[in-house]
Amino acid sequence: MSAVQLDIPEETLISLKTDAESFARDLKLLAAVKLFELGKLSSGRAAQLAGMTRVEFLLGLQRFQVSPFQMTEDELRQDILNA
Repeated sequence: MSAVQLDIPEETLISLKTDAESFARDLKLLAAVKLFELGKLSSGRAAQLAGMTRVEFLLGLQRFQVSPFQMTEDELRQDILNA
């Protein structure tokens, strides 16, 4: 497993009323959600990055107003026609 080190100003942690460990966990989750939303990671890989199961990840997307269905309108229309 690779590690990435970030320098976070103490003032940022104070402003967010959090500690470094909680901030790191939240940052991994936020990155996973955004990378999934952008289509850069599958839901399984995003869940792995976030440190949770795929089901937990997919159910948690609602919190960030991100749909678990990452399809364009045309892709959805084509799926419906193929059904």
